[in-house]
Amino acid sequence: MERDVEIVIQPDAGAVARLVADADAKAEPIARAVEGPVASMCPASAIQLHPHASVVVDEAAASRLTLTDYYRSTFAAKPTWQSL
Repeated sequence: MERDVEIVIQPDAGAVARLVADADAKAEPIARAVEGPVASMCPASAIQLHPHASVVVDEAAASRLTLTDYYRSTFAAKPTWQSL
């Protein structure tokens, strides 16, 4: 069963926002949410405004992102004290 793009706000985890998606069908919505403008036509794009946001996607869902090399290097260089 295919699931929709899911945004999880965890107030008990220090106000963390996570966007979780998988499957190729989610590639375009993920690209719009992460790299497009913040707009009401893409409510998930509001995650860009959250100070502690994580985007967790599989390779298929990330296939339309244009800055994947940047995201991978940033994740690889994150400090050990910073959780996912």
